[in-house]
Amino acid sequence: MPQTAWYKSWFNSPHYYTLYQHRDYTEAYHFIERLLNHLQPKIGSKMLDVACGKGRYSKVLFEHGFDVTGIDIAADAIAEAKQQEEDRLQFYVHDMRQPFWINYFDIAFNFFTSFGYFRTKREHDAALRTISQSLLPQGTFVIDYLNVAHATTHLVAHEQKHIDDTYFNINRWADDAYFYKQIAVSTDGTHFEVASTEKVAKFTLSDFQQMLAKQGLTVNEVFGNYQLGNYDSQHSERLIIVATKQ
Repeated sequence: MPQTAWYKSWFNSPHYYTLYQHRDYTEAYHFIERLLNHLQPKIGSKMLDVACGKGRYSKVLFEHGFDVTGIDIAADAIAEAKQQEEDRLQFYVHDMRQPFWINYFDIAFNFFTSFGYFRTKREHDAALRTISQSLLPQGTFVIDYLNVAHATTHLVAHEQKHIDDTYFNINRWADDAYFYKQIAVSTDGTHFEVASTEKVAKFTLSDFQQMLAKQGLTVNEVFGNYQLGNYDSQHSERLIIVATKQ
């Protein structure tokens, strides 16, 4: 039997949400607000949140007056997100590699490195094709990704965390194509079992420009941090791309 892809099980795991529950959501909210102020979408614009998780940021977009649809492969996360559904806020279990609504959305977002997980370039192309096809002509796609050079120089090889009742033993490494992050968990701090090994592709700006162009998306702007500062390929913390469907 083929092994289940790591993201299908990990994104449904309670350990995933325990490990990442202390992310800086205040910074994330401010980032989204800056994006909206920059993009100036019309109130009521239809927005797609790709890999939305439990819908935290879809909710932020909705509260700003937009019609928001969130999709994610993790059924448990979507089940929780659905508890906050309203007329203009809906969630669906969906694999981003598969076609979704066609020529429907004004803007699609992919926040916080929720991409680059797949085994082959063909699968990544399929995901971008889904996003492009979902947009109206002249629609906007925003993807927020890690910056490879910065992630490489700031890679922390080993880390331990104790959150609530769970101990985490984290090991990171990289090869030419991917970053890896192995997470082992324990309830007593001594006996650890591997919960997942995350794998994220080393896509650069050039890679994205080529992949997006293939799907009829033209890169218009590139930012290097959540303050929407200029992008520097060597030193920027993030790679934030704004593209338009032609």
